Amino acid sequence: MTEPTTRGTQVPVPSRATAAGARDATSRDDATVPDGATLPDGATSRTGAEGDATSRGGSDATSGDTSRPLLDVRDLRITYGSGARAVPAVRGVDLTLRAGEKLGIAGESGCGKSTLAMALLRLLPPGATLEGEILLDGEDVRTMAWGRLRAVRWAGASIVFQGAMHSLNAVHRIGDQILEPILLHRLAGPEEGRRRVKELLRHVGLPVSRASAYPHELSGGQRQRVMIAMALACDPQLIIADEPTTALDVMIQAQILRLIEGLVAEKGIGLVMISHDLAVLADTCDRLAIMYAGRVVEEGPAREVYDGALHPYGAALSGAFPRIGDPASRYAPRGLPGDPPDPASLPSGCTFHPRCPVALPSCATEPQPLRAAGPGRRAACVRVDVGFEATSDDATSRDGAGDATSREGETEPDVATSRTDDDATSRTNEARDAASGSGDAGHDGADEARSTQA
Repeated sequence: MTEPTTRGTQVPVPSRATAAGARDATSRDDATVPDGATLPDGATSRTGAEGDATSRGGSDATSGDTSRPLLDVRDLRITYGSGARAVPAVRGVDLTLRAGEKLGIAGESGCGKSTLAMALLRLLPPGATLEGEILLDGEDVRTMAWGRLRAVRWAGASIVFQGAMHSLNAVHRIGDQILEPILLHRLAGPEEGRRRVKELLRHVGLPVSRASAYPHELSGGQRQRVMIAMALACDPQLIIADEPTTALDVMIQAQILRLIEGLVAEKGIGLVMISHDLAVLADTCDRLAIMYAGRVVEEGPAREVYDGALHPYGAALSGAFPRIGDPASRYAPRGLPGDPPDPASLPSGCTFHPRCPVALPSCATEPQPLRAAGPGRRAACVRVDVGFEATSDDATSRDGAGDATSREGETEPDVATSRTDDDATSRTNEARDAASGSGDAGHDGADEARSTQA
């Protein structure tokens, strides 16, 4: 039996570890898969990872080089469709993640977060075009042969899909679904694998008896725990969690987040966590990247970005969550008017300028690249240069505290060191106030209209 590869060559496939190991995958044995295509069952756990399973997850490439990132994404571009109907979903994303580090990715629906997550393991639909590099432990996922890719999935990097009920197989028991990747990757026999399943269930806080249950017999929080157990089944180096706490109540959400944090600290794995909730990411992750219209518009230490966002979009996302003990945010919640742009028809210049409460005239015509904005921080905003406290009316009254970077993107040492958290906080508050002002104007207009009708 041979296994198809992206290069058209044939790679011998070892015999199955056991007849009970997994359900049949012979439908993938004889077809030659072209470059750039994805597996028909790419988004499920049934990936047939027998081929090259001994070199799982790129761990054989690790030679004690701690300086190399676990995940290195370089100029990633993803387009759905082609020609006049091409839709750019991700536009030049650069991200790095080291072992034991937690990276959060935030943004509104439609900004490209889930597309980015799927691309990391080549789970995109066949019509998607992917450009750039996705280096997992130094090995490019884009150019991996299919046998190698199936060996990497679950064992080198695993994913917790958004919506556990839709990701689990409704007609198979929970224990069998967790056991499947263990047997497919030949990490254990049936008996030892079942013991491993029990350990995983206990590890995520579920009773062992739930192994015989079907997905519909579990609560939302329990199903999410099952997905986490499945993601940990093969001891991966990287876990990608796409909205792992969506639709969960706050108590279960807190338990899931503490569980994820504990697993990352205990096993030293890398975590990419995607969420709409900036507050959750700031509390859970080490670093935070904010995406808008397919691009990263701000990146930096999670707490600094949350408390003192330099990009107006990041400030608006942060201001949308009330602070406990802060009467101003409680009684005057801030919002962001408008909707994210259609990826098929993006605005010119800075794509955020139609919604930006502090936009300059140049923002409508000049695209804004990511600029160095202090130690470990980047932001794609012209106000990183002109001083974030300035407005379109007083841009000329900039001072040194706001001028952290030069026009060429090089950090000015004396200015960067003089910037303090108080400066960043004051600039953020002003941006949030501007955003709230536009939102308040909309609310006032709606109230006036209602009173007129009455």
